[in-house]
Amino acid sequence: AQQLGTPLSDQEYRQFFRTLRAARRASTACLLRALYGCQNPLVRRLDEYENHGVIPEGPICSELPGAPFFPDFCTFSFYRCTRKRYFIKV
Repeated sequence: AQQLGTPLSDQEYRQFFRTLRAARRASTACLLRALYGCQNPLVRRLDEYENHGVIPEGPICSELPGAPFFPDFCTFSFYRCTRKRYFIKV
């Protein structure tokens, strides 16, 4: 166990910054979505990547407490972005 107030080890720093980079990437994708919409080719590629090559059509069920249902993946993604809950899955 590390003492309170001591700096992180090299491994702990790598893990810490890996997480920050992932959240930054997710917020950047959200910015692209807000600026260009879900039909933008880059946004569509990101959505396809997240869904193993196919963007789900129709109603979407999610793991979000209190918001388990969305009419489509675009609506789900916008909701996730506005709430900054980037890594919630469908």
